[in-house]
Amino acid sequence: MLRFVWTWSLSSTRHFGPSRLLSGVFLRNDRTLTSRRGSGPSSTHDFDSYPTLLYYRSSLGNFRSHPACFSMASGSSGGESLHPPKHKNRLSKERSPYLLQHAFNPVDWFPWGQEAFDKAKSEDKPIFLSVGYSTCHWCHVMEKESFEDEEIGKILSDNFVCIKVDREERPDVDKVYMTFVQATSGGGGWPMSVWLTPDLRPFLGGTYFPPRDYGRRPGFKTILLRIIEQWQDNREVLQSSGERVVEALRKGTSLSAHPGDAPPPAPDVASRCLQQLVQSYEEEYGGFREAPKFPTPVNLVFLMSFWAVNRAASEGAEALQMALHTLRMMALGGIHDHVAQGFHRYSTDSSWHVPHFEKMLYDQAQLAVAYIMAYQVTGERLFADVAQDVLQYVSRDLSHESGGFYSAEDADSLPTAESTEKREGAFCVWTAGELRELLSCVVEGTSGGSTQADVFMHHYGVRDQGNVEPEQDPHGQLWGQNVLIVRYSVELTAARFGLGVERVEEVLANARAKLSAVRRARPRPHLDTKMLASWNGLMLSGLACVGSVLGDVALLHRAEQTALFLQQHLWDAQHQRMLHTCYGGANAGVTQTASAIPGFLDDYAYVVCGLLDLFEATQNARWLQWAEELQLVQDLLFWDAQGSGYFCSDPSDPTMLLALKQDQDGAEPSANSVSAMNLLRLSHLTGQHDWMERSKRLLAAFSDRLVNMPIALPDMVRGLMAHHYTFKQVIICGQRDAEDTASLMACVTSLFLPYKASRLHSSV
Repeated sequence: MLRFVWTWSLSSTRHFGPSRLLSGVFLRNDRTLTSRRGSGPSSTHDFDSYPTLLYYRSSLGNFRSHPACFSMASGSSGGESLHPPKHKNRLSKERSPYLLQHAFNPVDWFPWGQEAFDKAKSEDKPIFLSVGYSTCHWCHVMEKESFEDEEIGKILSDNFVCIKVDREERPDVDKVYMTFVQATSGGGGWPMSVWLTPDLRPFLGGTYFPPRDYGRRPGFKTILLRIIEQWQDNREVLQSSGERVVEALRKGTSLSAHPGDAPPPAPDVASRCLQQLVQSYEEEYGGFREAPKFPTPVNLVFLMSFWAVNRAASEGAEALQMALHTLRMMALGGIHDHVAQGFHRYSTDSSWHVPHFEKMLYDQAQLAVAYIMAYQVTGERLFADVAQDVLQYVSRDLSHESGGFYSAEDADSLPTAESTEKREGAFCVWTAGELRELLSCVVEGTSGGSTQADVFMHHYGVRDQGNVEPEQDPHGQLWGQNVLIVRYSVELTAARFGLGVERVEEVLANARAKLSAVRRARPRPHLDTKMLASWNGLMLSGLACVGSVLGDVALLHRAEQTALFLQQHLWDAQHQRMLHTCYGGANAGVTQTASAIPGFLDDYAYVVCGLLDLFEATQNARWLQWAEELQLVQDLLFWDAQGSGYFCSDPSDPTMLLALKQDQDGAEPSANSVSAMNLLRLSHLTGQHDWMERSKRLLAAFSDRLVNMPIALPDMVRGLMAHHYTFKQVIICGQRDAEDTASLMACVTSLFLPYKASRLHSSV
């Protein structure tokens, strides 16, 4: 017989001070089903492929999950069915690409909403909440293994109210329940699986679960049956557990400042942040931690900003070296798509070689900014080229005719048009045989009559047997394949083949063009056609910053198109509110859900930042005016008048159990971090001192986090530094269209001045 007990758990990925959080476990005889701690990743880095599982603990000791469950995502997500679907559920009426992927599961799925909540209460059933996103590999795996399984589907539909949530569409829901999963399991990721009481209190959670038992590790079916038994036999314990967990989370996630509190001293916080980054820095290939490795643009931008105010100090030199070395090694690595541009999500190894192949819009946007900053610092053309490379990819493959940008491209695709099962990386990898056939022409002037393939394969580390190590390919789907990575400088490759540097560059460029043409003929990965206000705001910054620094009129025009898209499709002028998302429709149109999702804090903060960058790049007052309007609405909707700082979502929403203030800069910067700098910039650009004071109160609310763990908020540390060091106001006087005015503006944008606001005072 099962019985429900409590175990104490303290999250290793979030800072809850002295609060200890409770996690539910099930006991059966001498075996305990308990939340696994320390094996799952932090959602700071948006893992979808290193799932947090539950495991057995017996009197014989701990039995760890099978290693394959914690390796690089590389299982198949299946191909498109050639037969009419056997099942169809209400998700077929949704617009989210992720929800539509589950529309034909044998599961009675509901979208997040009142209909599902009412059903759970009226039928007295627990809720199974499944959260993911459309380009998440392990979400595909769990769907194929469990949600397409008839038996598991029936268990879910008969005994639970099943809710499916797209985390990108409803980040508010995702953040609340990910907070629970992280706190009770020590890690997090997607797919996220959480069981709730009918009043939405969580009592058990994890990420990916295999469908059936594996040795002593319980499978998803077993876990479902045990929860059903507990719901019948120990209802009161489960319900009270939800209340206790939520109350502990409320206390543990509270962030506030008292009236009169000041932000902590910036130099001390910044130095501590640097030292914490130094401790996690990997010297050989750059980046932070060994593997898996994420780009973490927030860290790189902080390091360059730290150098800008500590140029004469050894600490400043160290910070700059860490940032530039990381950016160079990423640009050379397989995480960088050398054929079709842009960056993949993360690297599964320490050398940036074998990536998880999905591409996210928010990564491209932030990396474009980081690389163009590196160009400002060094004048090194490599960095400018990579920034342009990123924007070329986004403009070609993620761009909608309306001016907006799609969210992401999947990691998985069909290897050929005749294939029936998708494979991770199939769109991007090459065999040596393919390359020899494609690049067979002899390169004149080489020693020994070498072919274009010989030069290309040498330069990009291609091997006959493939260049992916087995530990990066646990399921053997990349066997014999090559992920391109720059192994030699152009100078060394030129010397190897007896060619001039310019000739080698020409040969490599021609080869890449040929490969690009072949890739265009391959089946493309799934494209998530959501267009999010927040990520388009980040992209607006990327376009404006790169366009401004390089004086690229076309990029600035594209940035203005993005701003117009945001204003036309994601701004409700009647109610003066941002909307969170819209979708690419038929005939290049833009569509909305029946009930539009209101904007969250991220949407306002990122768009305001993008508009300020666009204003400084173009000096078009229209964008500064709209930034002011949006900031006022953001203050009205999300500011905590008692404790300062901004809530992530509407604190009055009764379906949100926690009013959270995000205290972590991860794959995306915390909207509070972005807002701290937005408020300061607005204050200097408009002369409104109140916004500067609000920025200080925001920073004071996060004082404990900034003092004790500044590495969690490097972007907010930048905002803190901007208050301490002289914030430069650059006023350019002259006629708007005059050559000398343009020259002065170009001079300003060529410099790396992380703490400045520039404005044109036109005589016309």
